[in-house]
Amino acid sequence: MEHTKIRTLREQAGLTTQILADRVGVTPRVVVYWEEGRYTPEARNVRRLADALGCTTADLTGTPSGAEELIDLRYGAGLTAEEVASRLLVTPVGRDLFVDAHKIRSLERDRRVSGWNWKKPEHTGRLVQQLAAVYEVPVRLVLDAWMRTRPADEPPRLPERERHGPPESAVEGWEGLNDRQRLYLREILRDDRMTEAEMWMRRQNRVSVPPARQWRKLPFALDAPVEAVGYTRLQARLRSAGVHDQGAGATLHSLERLRLIKVVKDRMEVPGIGEVDRTLVEITRRGRAWARAGLGEPVEPPPPAHLLSEWLWGVLLRVAAADPKGLHESDLTGKSLFYLAVGYRPRRQAHPSRGFIELRPVMAPGDTHVLEYRWHVTTLGRHHIGAYLHIYTEMYPCAATSPQ
Repeated sequence: MEHTKIRTLREQAGLTTQILADRVGVTPRVVVYWEEGRYTPEARNVRRLADALGCTTADLTGTPSGAEELIDLRYGAGLTAEEVASRLLVTPVGRDLFVDAHKIRSLERDRRVSGWNWKKPEHTGRLVQQLAAVYEVPVRLVLDAWMRTRPADEPPRLPERERHGPPESAVEGWEGLNDRQRLYLREILRDDRMTEAEMWMRRQNRVSVPPARQWRKLPFALDAPVEAVGYTRLQARLRSAGVHDQGAGATLHSLERLRLIKVVKDRMEVPGIGEVDRTLVEITRRGRAWARAGLGEPVEPPPPAHLLSEWLWGVLLRVAAADPKGLHESDLTGKSLFYLAVGYRPRRQAHPSRGFIELRPVMAPGDTHVLEYRWHVTTLGRHHIGAYLHIYTEMYPCAATSPQ
């Protein structure tokens, strides 16, 4: 911990040593010793200091967002190694690993931890889950900190999430629909999936993609002569299934009343005709669940907590492919930085990014000044790619699966 930060933050907060000492529960002399660097605050006092100063523990420790190690998480929780060990010992994995305070400290210092089970990734994966519960942080945050702290270890293996059948409520809802309603809902789901695939292809080809709240609204019908505008994709699919246009409005209204779809209107320009009304439909989460139940599809388990979405995986690979030169800082913008880059945090109290990429300066000859900054993959980012590439290949078979 950088002791000079305590005094700086105290003065910025407008607090005297006496007030800060009262809030933390120590004497003013202890606060002075902390500020002078004579003593280092214990974990519980680091958390109390952060609360009293209105900052995060990272502000006190100087650890950038996305660079936390295991000890940083414990300090952030305000727990001693003894307190962590006592909480873990009441869990099955804590007893299997014979956890104690010495082992917690050895774990944090990248030292050998005695015990055969500590060498088994399935056991350390269960420990990661329990540590996340003890520290009250996401599992991914503990796993990333583990891999930063102990880069030579085989990554802990988290238990796989199971697939379940469709919920009974969704099955019952589907069975309560008539044949026409089922056909409409099923075709709307299929059209939604086709549109999603098209948006994915556009992203892969670096073509701009509108927000999901826009493209999820699917064109259903145009209020213009069919001879002039033709049929929408949804209308054509319904007609090929033997459902005529008559009664479409009533069917859409019934599905909307059941909160399975949303129906909205807008206007669009048609060459040779002018502006015409257009009907758009959007399937709801409930509608998606009912349609999946009707198709007999199991509920997909959420992506593993420690893995990236397809979008973020693509960003990480893009940066990795640019090494060793790196990617110019202006080539990456938007929300991906808050999920991947060291030093980024969506909001002050939000959990930090993964810390898989970082900006590095390119110096002028003679190191006189910085010419530019470029994005590079961090050591943890490289470790993540190497450890989970085989899983990403299976999860996202259509995406690029390794740096070029």
